[in-house]
Amino acid sequence: MTDASDSDLPDLFFRTARRIRRTQQSGLAPLGLTPAQARALRILGHTPDPLRMSALADRLGIVPRSATTVVDALEAAGLATRTPDPANRRAVLVTLTEQGRTALNRMAEARRTAARDLFATLSPARRRTLYEILAELDASDQAGAEAHQSTS
Repeated sequence: MTDASDSDLPDLFFRTARRIRRTQQSGLAPLGLTPAQARALRILGHTPDPLRMSALADRLGIVPRSATTVVDALEAAGLATRTPDPANRRAVLVTLTEQGRTALNRMAEARRTAARDLFATLSPARRRTLYEILAELDASDQAGAEAHQSTS
């Protein structure tokens, strides 16, 4: 990055991401979810099988004790359940409830609304260009992560 606008790019990107997150969080307020609980719901909702607590902690990037606190709150709200892992009696599996799936759908709608409101100022052509740029960056990140895993 060499020109002045390039040096501002990361700040602009982070401010935009924070704006989407703030708008989404205000949409989540009626659900009473913390950002960590919302992230856990998204992870659980996008995993076809129940997750072990340790795997959920790994995906959240937190220690298992913190994951227990997050799941305690989700379970108390009726959004998730815990069951013993039949393959390992010391492990616990976490699954979304129907109420959790409903909350996940409401979260997705809040995220779409936040993004739609933010990007409404852009023409359809500029939104498409932004999409293509972000998809390219995401693809390069995925390729880098796969390369890193293959060398580990």
